[in-house]
Amino acid sequence: MAVYIHYTDPNSVEMVRDLEQIPGCPGICFFIDINKSTDIKYQGGLKEWGRKLNNTFNNLLYANHFQNHIVKGIGDEMMLFIPEEVLQAKFSDNTCFALLEDIYASLFLIKNHPDQDLYLNCKVAIHYCTEVYNITFFRGAEDYYGLDIDLTARLMTRSVENRIVMSEQFYLKVTGDLDRMGLPPDTGCMSRVSERLFENFKGVPGSVAYRVVDVQ
Repeated sequence: MAVYIHYTDPNSVEMVRDLEQIPGCPGICFFIDINKSTDIKYQGGLKEWGRKLNNTFNNLLYANHFQNHIVKGIGDEMMLFIPEEVLQAKFSDNTCFALLEDIYASLFLIKNHPDQDLYLNCKVAIHYCTEVYNITFFRGAEDYYGLDIDLTARLMTRSVENRIVMSEQFYLKVTGDLDRMGLPPDTGCMSRVSERLFENFKGVPGSVAYRVVDVQ
């Protein structure tokens, strides 16, 4: 559960002391955005776009058991965070590679489903985070803050429909998983991952390395 931060004294010594003691929470942050969801709201009523959003959310979240990791939603974009210890404690599908494969499979099903009237295409950004804290400034809310959460949001600006953008840190976690399992580095959707790319994001010092995989 997130640590609730609320001090009425802006110069509170206790606030500084407590913030210094909050541990980091390594894990995987990913943003999922349903593409063109605003457009369809102008083209049809709730019974039309509500149906497609329901189907798409079911495919992305509930089929992969991600629903318990939703942190927040802004419109039709969602932020999810899975603490590393929670991922590793799962009985199966407990690696970054499995997580990537699940997301890719969901996007693949949506893109290639024979009934194209059922779903809406999506785009994703994913990052392995170390600079992140399980804190909230609003009572009763579950949330995560930190430099790596902001970086995941920046990576989202490089994604387009049917594309997964992954940070180099997440890519290395996936390749490490494959190595430990004795699998080739191009197993599954990793065979479609791009070469390393670089981008200078606003507010982020230095170039950020990332890769993309387009769903075929």
